[in-house]
Amino acid sequence: MWYEFLNIFFFVFHTAFTLFNVVGWAFPKTRKLHLITILLTAFSWFVLGIWYGWGYCACTDWHWQVRDALGYHDRSDSYIHFLLLQLTGINFTKQLVDTVTLSIFLLTALLSVGLNIRDWRRKSRG
Repeated sequence: MWYEFLNIFFFVFHTAFTLFNVVGWAFPKTRKLHLITILLTAFSWFVLGIWYGWGYCACTDWHWQVRDALGYHDRSDSYIHFLLLQLTGINFTKQLVDTVTLSIFLLTALLSVGLNIRDWRRKSRG
């Protein structure tokens, strides 16, 4: 029962975290938090990724451990690929998913940094 709860928790939390990474920059009240989540994601992918493999995500790793304990063996190389497969039933290529995911991540990271700098400058002038 605990693993079922964790499985649902990871679906909800990780999906919400991912969606926030995509759109959190757009709202002035969430920009600082968005910058933090983007930096955490970058740290996981690019720093922890040195040891665990490019794009490593602790949430994905933990979710896969939970799903293994439940007897599920349907995981993908990435959470985004897994989520797309679960939601649409379409098995997109790993390269397509990775390319689109990285592109969106880089765009949102640039938007977050740029808008946070702009907001900070406006606040310090005002």
